[in-house]
Amino acid sequence: MADEEGILTNLDNAGGAKPNGADTQPAVGLITQYVKDLSVENPNAPDVYQWNEAPQIDVQFNIGAENVGSDVHEVTLKMTLTASSQRGKVYIVDLAFCGLVGMRNVAEDQAHAFLYAEAPRLLFPFARRVVADAVRDAGFPPLMLDPIDFNGLYVQRLQARRAEEAAGGDPVAPVTGNS
Repeated sequence: MADEEGILTNLDNAGGAKPNGADTQPAVGLITQYVKDLSVENPNAPDVYQWNEAPQIDVQFNIGAENVGSDVHEVTLKMTLTASSQRGKVYIVDLAFCGLVGMRNVAEDQAHAFLYAEAPRLLFPFARRVVADAVRDAGFPPLMLDPIDFNGLYVQRLQARRAEEAAGGDPVAPVTGNS
């Protein structure tokens, strides 16, 4: 029993944690992930199942983050997929897939990069599966989205914002809001 307590004490102090609870080490973790909102529309059913042409797929996404508690942020990966053909809309999928991120002792610029680049990268594979299942459940072949380079997009947005600010204008792509 004493050995178990010693192990717990050592684990509690792992990573530089102070024994008095004054932990100053940066810590980030994904607490949970969930579907916040999902909508699937099949506006031309049942006629759409007779159409032979392959649909064009338009994928739009938006990333948002908000503080929901002490050291906890909700990151939202909002995706809208619209499949269209010459005859009309085939299907529309709207998904808001979220993750709760715990974050403590992290510099503001690093926290922002994590919330708008790394957290969406972690959430994407699960959101992709939800989309594939929703499309399949609507009666179509599952749609497997290509991976998205969220870090690259984040860096592009940051550079665009800095270029706009340097030119004396308002930034076109604010990095602190939705991406």
